[in-house]
Amino acid sequence: VQLQASGGGLVQPGGSLGLSCSASGTIFRINTMGWYRQAPGKQRELVARIPSGGRLPPQYADSVKGRFTISRDNTKNTVYLQMNSLKPEDTAVYYCHLSAGSNVYWGQGTLVTVSS
Repeated sequence: VQLQASGGGLVQPGGSLGLSCSASGTIFRINTMGWYRQAPGKQRELVARIPSGGRLPPQYADSVKGRFTISRDNTKNTVYLQMNSLKPEDTAVYYCHLSAGSNVYWGQGTLVTVSS
């Protein structure tokens, strides 16, 4: 299984950016897809994740609630993260994450820099 993320870059504070991540390969029983991030000198943290099936709502870190929106296209095994009202503290490497059964997969990371 491979996760290919795209969409990172440089944006000014208050701006918006969208990330996408597509999973390829043979995948059985996807549980959740989501995004984590790691800022310099800090531990990796959950940003948002969305479970399969649509029965449970997405989960967001408190720091991004109301600003970020996660969505997914199950037909394409793709997860998206729309980031609005970006702040300098959102600067980090963002990692796509997929859990399927007892397996966990990570993407290569995409850098998001929020700076004027």
